[in-house]
Amino acid sequence: MYHLLKGFHEYLTRKEEFSIIIVGLDGAGKTTLLEKIKTLYNDTPGLDPSKIGPTVGQNMGKISLPSTVLQFWDLGGQRGIRSIWHRYYDDCHALAYVIDAQDRERLSEGWEVFDSVLSAPQILGIPLLLLANKQDSPDSLSVEDIRHDYEEWHQRRLESSRRRYGEDDDTEQRRQRIASLNVIGISALEGHGVRAAVDWLFIRVQNSRREGNGR
Repeated sequence: MYHLLKGFHEYLTRKEEFSIIIVGLDGAGKTTLLEKIKTLYNDTPGLDPSKIGPTVGQNMGKISLPSTVLQFWDLGGQRGIRSIWHRYYDDCHALAYVIDAQDRERLSEGWEVFDSVLSAPQILGIPLLLLANKQDSPDSLSVEDIRHDYEEWHQRRLESSRRRYGEDDDTEQRRQRIASLNVIGISALEGHGVRAAVDWLFIRVQNSRREGNGR
């Protein structure tokens, strides 16, 4: 009887788990973001930023929210590692793309990689959040500037495609995804905006599951 009641209690209190992958160029602050999330939401704080090195492969962290467990996968952003990102797409429920808003020299590279992420068919049906990191730096572009820079880059890409092939390769679904793109400014180092980003992801994965898009 005890085991039956115990099992029934565990069933009633069981939390649903969702997987969220964090991608972006190397140096964008993905691991610092994951460690800050762990610090803000778990009893055991994450790594101190001074002890964080480049990610070779992946890092994982879990946080527990009301009725839900979010499992974050921080994937290495070096050029050679990006080729394995797609292996995680089928099993994820949301994706956060981190852009270094301070590194203007690599913005175009960041948009090229972001565009390749958008091109993955597995990503089109799940929540996608663009995080403009390093807002603690006075040299960082604002959320509005980041959105504008991406839109300009995207238009240049479409015009280039039209000149070369006579048409652009954007699908209607991709156009809608880009038009409704959510951008949140954060400082992974100081924690500004991190709770807002986690809240956004939490709400979207819950809604996505209710709408029948869950994995």
